[in-house]
Amino acid sequence: MEFTAGFEHFVRTDEALAPYTWLKLGGSAEYFAEPTTIDELAAVVIRCRENEIPARVLGGGSNLLVHDEGVPGLVIQLSHPTFSGISIGGNRMTVGGGAKLSHAVSTAVGSGLAGLEALAGIPGTIGGALHGNAGANGVDVGQRVVEATVMTRSGEVQTRTAQDLQFTYRQSSLDELVILSAVFELESADSQELTRRMQKFWIVQKATQPGGSESVGYLFFDPPGLAASSLIEQSGLKGTKVGGAEICAEHANFVIAGKDATSNDVIRLAELVQSRVKEVTGMDLKCQLTIW
Repeated sequence: MEFTAGFEHFVRTDEALAPYTWLKLGGSAEYFAEPTTIDELAAVVIRCRENEIPARVLGGGSNLLVHDEGVPGLVIQLSHPTFSGISIGGNRMTVGGGAKLSHAVSTAVGSGLAGLEALAGIPGTIGGALHGNAGANGVDVGQRVVEATVMTRSGEVQTRTAQDLQFTYRQSSLDELVILSAVFELESADSQELTRRMQKFWIVQKATQPGGSESVGYLFFDPPGLAASSLIEQSGLKGTKVGGAEICAEHANFVIAGKDATSNDVIRLAELVQSRVKEVTGMDLKCQLTIW
């Protein structure tokens, strides 16, 4: 049976992935699914398992680099409203895995719920943010999670409670195929004051990112107590180019992909930076980009 049989209304073949990523690089997905229900998602995940086809989930694409030759198997995007709902009951907010983190933050703030406003300006989806425990200003998204609903690679929907969850620096125990939703425990606060705080955090966050409409990507995790950008600057690497990929002269921990850049250029540039920073400062930088 053809893999897409019965799924034609939400599965496409040979879908270009570059437009879904910040870097705007890379090849196509063999199969690309945008399910409209949890049942459709489960069905396509089960078929992947039965046919030994690899499956991955695409979030906001802010830290994703797709190989030039593309991605075998299935890429899933939770773009349908089914997966991006946000609801509030008391001090708890339930957010779909496909919802934008920024939307969750602004919804909480507008509802007078504190705890997430420090994450203003961080790109991506809730699912991606939880998978990598995104954070800023001393706050991690996982600190407020009390429950998560996931789908395993066998298509089962399961609930993870607080005692099942572990969050560390830019890592979490949520390593199942799909994070369907999460419940956040927040605190009541004045909405106007929260809005002011959120705006301040947003301004600070945006100041650390290149402006303009360039195709950019954040390269490395900050080592404990240090800034990767400072280490890159100390190593004399601002403006360094490999092919069409360039270290941003304004914000050294970002790579800019020019019109003629390839994914391989970015990989080679990252490796060059790691090697040079190690040589000059003795520090090992860990790449933040997920490479497919």
